[in-house]
Amino acid sequence: MLSRFRLPAKLRAILPASRRSHASTVDPFPGHDMADDTLDIPAWHDSPFSRILSARMMEILAIILLIMALAIAASLFSFNPHDPSFNTATGTEPTNLLGRFGATIADGLMQLLGLAGIVPVLVLLAWTWQLLRHHHLDLPLLRLVAAALFCPAAAMTIGLLQLTVPGLGIAWPTSSGLGGETGVFFAQKLLNLVSGETGSMGGILSILISLAILAVFCPLSMGLQGREWRSVGRGLSALVRLPVRALLRSRRATPEAERHVAYPSGSGGPIRHGRPAMGNAPLPSGFIMRNLSRQAERTAPAPTGTTPWSPMQQGAAPWQKPSSAQTQPPPRPDPVPVQEEDALQATQPEDEADNPYARMLAHIRHDPGRTSTVQRRHAEETHDDISGAPLDIQPQELSGPAQQPGFLKRFMAATSPATGAGSGSSGMVEETAYNAAPTMQAATDHAVGMNGAPAHEGSMQPGGASVMPPRPVPPPPGMAPGPLPGMTAPSAWLPPSIGLLNPLPDQNETGPSEEALQANAQMLEKVLDDYGVQGTITDYRAGPVVTLYELEPAPGVRSSRVIGLADDIARTLAVLSVRIATVPGRNVIGIEVPNKTRETVYFPELLLSPAWKENRSKLPLALGKDIAGEPIMADLARMPHLLVAGTTGSGKSVGINAMILSLLYRLSPEDCRLIMIDPKILELSIYDGIPHLMTPVVTEPPKAVSALKWAVQEMDRRYRLMADHGVRNISSYNDRIRHLKASGETPTRRIQTGYDPETGRPVFDEHRLPLEHLPYIVIVIDEMADLMMVAGKEIEASVLRLAQKARAAGVHVIMATQRPSVDVITGTIKANFPTRISFQVTNKYDSRTILGEQGAEQLLGRGDMLFMQGGARITRVHGPFISDEEVEAVVADLRSKGSPVYNTEVLADEQEEEEASSSGKGGGKGSDEDQDSALYEQATELVVRAQRASTSFVQRHLRIGYNRAANIIDQMEREGIISAANHVGKRDVLATKASLGLDRHDPDDED
Repeated sequence: MLSRFRLPAKLRAILPASRRSHASTVDPFPGHDMADDTLDIPAWHDSPFSRILSARMMEILAIILLIMALAIAASLFSFNPHDPSFNTATGTEPTNLLGRFGATIADGLMQLLGLAGIVPVLVLLAWTWQLLRHHHLDLPLLRLVAAALFCPAAAMTIGLLQLTVPGLGIAWPTSSGLGGETGVFFAQKLLNLVSGETGSMGGILSILISLAILAVFCPLSMGLQGREWRSVGRGLSALVRLPVRALLRSRRATPEAERHVAYPSGSGGPIRHGRPAMGNAPLPSGFIMRNLSRQAERTAPAPTGTTPWSPMQQGAAPWQKPSSAQTQPPPRPDPVPVQEEDALQATQPEDEADNPYARMLAHIRHDPGRTSTVQRRHAEETHDDISGAPLDIQPQELSGPAQQPGFLKRFMAATSPATGAGSGSSGMVEETAYNAAPTMQAATDHAVGMNGAPAHEGSMQPGGASVMPPRPVPPPPGMAPGPLPGMTAPSAWLPPSIGLLNPLPDQNETGPSEEALQANAQMLEKVLDDYGVQGTITDYRAGPVVTLYELEPAPGVRSSRVIGLADDIARTLAVLSVRIATVPGRNVIGIEVPNKTRETVYFPELLLSPAWKENRSKLPLALGKDIAGEPIMADLARMPHLLVAGTTGSGKSVGINAMILSLLYRLSPEDCRLIMIDPKILELSIYDGIPHLMTPVVTEPPKAVSALKWAVQEMDRRYRLMADHGVRNISSYNDRIRHLKASGETPTRRIQTGYDPETGRPVFDEHRLPLEHLPYIVIVIDEMADLMMVAGKEIEASVLRLAQKARAAGVHVIMATQRPSVDVITGTIKANFPTRISFQVTNKYDSRTILGEQGAEQLLGRGDMLFMQGGARITRVHGPFISDEEVEAVVADLRSKGSPVYNTEVLADEQEEEEASSSGKGGGKGSDEDQDSALYEQATELVVRAQRASTSFVQRHLRIGYNRAANIIDQMEREGIISAANHVGKRDVLATKASLGLDRHDPDDED
């Protein structure tokens, strides 16, 4: 049999010479007796052949991984959202570098991971680098798992940044956002979890947690060594320095005059800081990577001393005060054509006495710096009030002259020469353009001038208009003074008259014609077909502000695909914005296109409608009109609380005024009492002194905390009263009290007072129950963000208790904020405020925060809102316009009918704290005399007997407040009973029991 195995010649050639000198045969069987010339072959993994083969295999694998990384990078670089993929049904040819396969891969990564889709490329490149250097990947299974977790962790971090950083509005081609569907999902989950535990710090803690997760999975997935990470850091820093240096050189080289370029009014698309705004044009091939890599080179340089413009900042930060130059840095002059500036600085009203409309609009503030059409589109007002909006703001100029309401036509005709409207192509059939809402601002003690100072009587405003006190408005014909129909107030109370409001103007304008609507529907179908969406417009309904077109998409067209085209459709139709949403219960998609002539909704129009007269709600609110022009009424008692959000200039303050006036026109002070919290001081202070108030308007955050704490205590007291009477809600309680008073009955309650010493049986007493009428209490908080910054935990705790339990007790909260971020509107607050209203917000992430879905960023402003009641479907409502003049007339009428009866207990806690602090600061004998002698003696005896002296020790044993215990400790130190605190805060007891006479009856010494 075969006993020897001959080595091949090639294998013998690569062996060392020392081995080749021996015999070239080897015994393949262990234990076989071999001759001296036998060769022992080394282990397989130690042989040179195995090392060469392993190196070649590593190189082949590295090449495969490099090809995969380059393929994914090329598909992402040339990503186009209009290419055919699983999410896009279109017959056009793909523009992706890798064809349909690359378009599908890029779309999947963008939809799932967003900007984190580049993470797989980085991981593959790191593995390629390791293999090319002939380094083994240790623990390959661990690397794969870490890479699979690294991708969603990066997406979650990016999603958290978009949800928590205000004003982060980078244009993105997919509706899922920068973090993709995965990032948004995990970011929302983490935010809700952390915010529920930590409150207002949830956003920051969530970002820190996500960064910690990234710090774990990134090195695990990459597998790089320490020196390689340092090399990567040096390379990234060099890449960052290069564009910064180039930007600085270009800024020094570019003349100042070249950076101030005036853009024509019809240049198409908004201009921000000398460059087209992102998100309005169709996204070309390779938009993502080119936009991110060349962003610094395309951005127009900023002047010296100012911060360069960032595409993430689409508007002013919510915590910054808006100004007339909010869309540009202050040192940069506005690119305004001279003709437009001269036209806007035209003559002022010549004779206000002869023109009632001139008197009505004498306080309109014009801003000559905000003149171009493009800048007017992005302008934001200084005050969060519709009545402060400049009259010359037009969101978009379309073909044809701008049509205005009747009273504005007469006013402009009587006060200024006619000016031509800006030309431009519209693409729609109607010939009129958007007009700004009529603005009226009364000159009151609370009116604010252009420089921020109060405008007093007779003061001059810019433009020559003299600010005069408001004149009484006579009631219009057919609108005689008197209470509203259906009023349920007591006979002694007379509600305000509708005649106090401004008369309704002549509504001569009509909506769009049938031919115009049909032509617009055909144009809309053509626009959708241009973007690869097939469908048919089946119906349309015209309203006062927008027209709803119902689109029935072709089979296979996803609704998210149509919703993502909102900005492109708005640009093509040359309108301000387009809102697209699905219609619940129907197989259609609603497309809301603004009308070229916007009708104004007036508050008296709602009060005279049959919907208001026939409304029998407990706390009715007149919100406005829907898109079909029908009045929308709501009941605050059934909500039971309302959360309102909206940016500055969106009409939030006017909407709150409409809600407050709705309550004042329907309910008497006996039926409804108000607690108003206004940290901004100027918004709700106008209502100070009306009989409905329980306390003066609260403007200080500490007092707001006390008011909310009192509301919680009042809620608990009302629950005890209702339990004693055996009823379940405030309505049944008041009915029972009314019945008992009418019948003369006296309800009683049995209370056990002790036991009979002779028989041992319990003894009961009969106590009379109070027959107290309980009014509804409505708490209006105008700015929640400011309160959360000052006293976040206390405010949130009180608001949550009220939101959870106060419905049956008749306590209801209307909470408004202009910064709807997750640190202000926490997850627990959202869960307890199912009814919400969102005015116009800056981006879709704020809309998702307040409503749970996007769409509020597409609103038109000036009272345009989305109303979600009880978590049900969202309704678009156009809020009514109320001027400051009307509010002042109603408030003056209410003040003339009686003075308010304030409840001193509402702010009692704050007053007690102020007195305690003031007495503590006085010191000396005055402070000692104010102390309770019995309590002080008890505390002194406690300290001497225990030989321990600390504030917490006295507070815990005597069950008193911390401030009171601290005062007692300070008094003991002044009297020499205890020593001063040493470096660690410990005090020594200097007095003895004998010195204080405590040793005579010391129970410890009796034994």
